[in-house]
Amino acid sequence: MKTHKDLDVWRDSIELVTKIYKLVQYFPKEEKFGLVDQIKRAAISVPSNIAEGAARSSKREFIQFLYISLGSLAELETHLIIAKNLGFLDDKNKIFCNLEKVKSLLLGLIKYLKNR
Repeated sequence: MKTHKDLDVWRDSIELVTKIYKLVQYFPKEEKFGLVDQIKRAAISVPSNIAEGAARSSKREFIQFLYISLGSLAELETHLIIAKNLGFLDDKNKIFCNLEKVKSLLLGLIKYLKNR
C-alpha cells in the first residue's frame, strides 16, 4: 500500500460521503443543525480516520483508527435509521447498501492487518 488513496475502503467511503451530502439536502430545513449535521459529521469521520490511520507509523495504530471508522459507521447507520423512521428516507434508498459495503471492506481490512 502506498497511501490511503490506494485503499478500496477509503475510496468507497468517500463515495458514501458524497451520496450522504446529496441525500441530506432534501431533509427538512429544521433538521439542518440537528440530524443533518450529525449525519454529515459521522460520514466524514469514516474516510478521515482511515486516512489518518494509514499515515501512522504502526500497524497497531492503523487498526485502532480503522476501529474508530467502524464506530463512526455504526453512528451513521443509527442516524440514517432514525431519518428513515421519521420519513426522511424511503425504503427504496440504497444508502444502506453502500454503508454495508464500506462496513464489510473495513472489517476485511482489519482482519487482514491482524493476521499479517
